[in-house]
Amino acid sequence: MVRKYFGTDGIRGLANGPKLTPELALKVGMAAGKKFVRGDHRNRVVIGKDTRRSGYMIEQALTAGFTAVGMDVYLLGPMPTPAVAMLTRSLRADLGVMISASHNPFEDNGIKLFRPDGYKLSDQIELEIERLIDSDMSDTLAHGRDIGRAHRDEEARTRYIEYAKRTLPRNTDLAGLRVVLDCANGAAYKVAPIALWELGAEVFTIGDKPDGFNINDKVGSTAPEAVAAKVREMRADVGIALDGDADRVIIVDEKGNVVDGDQFMAVIAESWLQREVLMGGGIVATVMSNLGLERYLGSLGLTLERTQVGDRYVLEAMRAKGFNVGGEQSGHIILSDFTTTGDGLVAALQLLAVLKAQDRPVSEICSRFTKVPQLLRSVKFKSGKPLEHKLVIAAIADGQAMLGAGGRLVVRASGTEPVIRVMGECDDAGLVSTVVGQIEAAIREVA
Repeated sequence: MVRKYFGTDGIRGLANGPKLTPELALKVGMAAGKKFVRGDHRNRVVIGKDTRRSGYMIEQALTAGFTAVGMDVYLLGPMPTPAVAMLTRSLRADLGVMISASHNPFEDNGIKLFRPDGYKLSDQIELEIERLIDSDMSDTLAHGRDIGRAHRDEEARTRYIEYAKRTLPRNTDLAGLRVVLDCANGAAYKVAPIALWELGAEVFTIGDKPDGFNINDKVGSTAPEAVAAKVREMRADVGIALDGDADRVIIVDEKGNVVDGDQFMAVIAESWLQREVLMGGGIVATVMSNLGLERYLGSLGLTLERTQVGDRYVLEAMRAKGFNVGGEQSGHIILSDFTTTGDGLVAALQLLAVLKAQDRPVSEICSRFTKVPQLLRSVKFKSGKPLEHKLVIAAIADGQAMLGAGGRLVVRASGTEPVIRVMGECDDAGLVSTVVGQIEAAIREVA
């Protein structure tokens, strides 16, 4: 399926660039509104955003589009993506919208849409919305009393905080824990510190002073050096780094070492297995997850179901096959007992619960397995389709042959930016470096 506007995670691009403009946002509001207007009640849509300056512009354009087709708009203000998904269900909205470009720099922005049940839209529905965007929608306009109106929902933040707190096991609090929290100057800068403090933790917060331009700027899950330095400075027990829209999380141990998503998922999987709440006989992760995770889960009698990259595909596999834990190596952790998408705060709370229960340092708890040597490189390109060039195709084939059956090679185009990602892994670190380097060089030559 060729899609004109939607990528792997909604619509994303440079704000006021070739694709993402106020005009497009207006049309998205009208098209999505038309698709989800249903029944004889006042239809409602909730809209959250992160802290980018362009969020104001897109929010107003979307609001105009939705109200134009008769939907009432509930404006949540800065709010994590998973909070928008949860509030879509909680407020019985017909549609949820998150304005964010996640971990991208502030110049970018995006639009994510959620169904009434809080799940992201299917490819088919996105295609239907695209067709509506490019059509004449004048017949969808509401008139008179049917035109929608906009509200500011001042209680939404409290709803989400209480919801997140209730995901901890019964009779668990965080008293005695020293926690460094990095909010990436993003969507969670208000809700996450409050939730941790109310649960009893001593919280040291960084990345909580957004100015519209500093989201993900040397802070957050894509720059864990900031939280690591603060953990060492404050002699904290753990560091938590969220990304711009707080749907992913990176953990830092008490020594300032980064714990990636694979180790994180291993901890949760084993904990939930012991508590007899793990479903599906394993977890779901993507092709990028380390082979060491798969081997470790196997030692516990658990399986690792792999999907293509993208949290939506992880979630689809979880729902189809009955798993309740899944995620990505990058820190998207989905716990479907609680959420319909990745939730950095809720995932972090599950780790803190294990930390309290076991009374051991994070460096021990989050060292479940030895990682198989893995190398990931990102190669930027300006235009064209480098992966279809015969030189790149040949380099990939040679690399697969060199790694053999005991290794893995994944070469893919990013769905959100003009980048080719090359990942290789096997027990021989030198061989991995050689293979990835050869493929990277081939891509650069044709890109």
